[in-house]
Amino acid sequence: MKQIVTLLLLFSITSYTAQQSYKRTLKLMGSRFDITVVANDFTTANKYIDTSIAEITRIEKLISSWDPNSQTSEINRNAGIQPVKVDSELFQLIERAIGISKLTDGAFDISYASMDKIWKFDGSMTVMPSKEEIKASVQKVSYHNIILDKKNGTVFLKLTGMKIGFGAIGKGYTADKAKTLLISKGVTSGIINASGDMNTWGKQPNDSDWKVAITNPMDKNKVFALLPITNGAVVTSGNYEKYVNFKGKRYTHIIDPRTGYPSTGIISVTVFAPKAELADALATSVFVMGKETGLDRINQLPKIECIIIDDKGNITKSKNIEIDKL
Repeated sequence: MKQIVTLLLLFSITSYTAQQSYKRTLKLMGSRFDITVVANDFTTANKYIDTSIAEITRIEKLISSWDPNSQTSEINRNAGIQPVKVDSELFQLIERAIGISKLTDGAFDISYASMDKIWKFDGSMTVMPSKEEIKASVQKVSYHNIILDKKNGTVFLKLTGMKIGFGAIGKGYTADKAKTLLISKGVTSGIINASGDMNTWGKQPNDSDWKVAITNPMDKNKVFALLPITNGAVVTSGNYEKYVNFKGKRYTHIIDPRTGYPSTGIISVTVFAPKAELADALATSVFVMGKETGLDRINQLPKIECIIIDDKGNITKSKNIEIDKL
């Protein structure tokens, strides 16, 4: 869930500027998207927004594991059977995803889609799965078993029944691609909000920076910080609604792909990065790695910052980020 970051669109349209912000909200990739562009008139803005929608739809057809006609589904169908030749765009996305897996020691892994869904966070779960069930649920999960052949442009999943999915990186990727396309078309400013994975560029019509409001997950009606964001991405992962309690311990819906156990201790992670794709993947990874390890990893990465809120309401931030508390 990524609803706790909301973008404050300050439509400060003045008489001395012809440009305005135009926003359209719609459902894409099964989720809410908010697409905002700054343009001279409604007709021009609509044309740009239609262009970005076409790009997002194109990418969804390529990477969706729900669409049986996608190349990703073809890879999954041929797991343990044979390599599948894919478009260079998909090949490179998988290659970068494996790079993030290495960076996070496997806390991020697109082969998480192979995981047996033994945890339920809809209130129906009354008994914790056994250690054996949890261990067995991740037997087919490992990015080490995704074999890339750069020469032939193929992807092969070594184990029968293994799958990959882009749930923790795909929307960020589409936000990046839509932004890049709109910039190439001459759009000087805008925001792609892919269900909480946001990428921005330029400034508001009144020449001020876009700003993001960070909501306190302990009280969703309150904003605790407001941060400017210029030509960058911000993604928040939260687990304050989907969780289950066993013996006084809260288990969240974000599951460690290495162990099969849900993450604990953190209820919200916000990551700032140049690309939404990376911010998306790292937000989930910090959850899985935990506060200390996750923060240490973020502090080692250039141009990456984060804000972590634990289940006691404590706020921890990376070393270079400044928060103006409200």
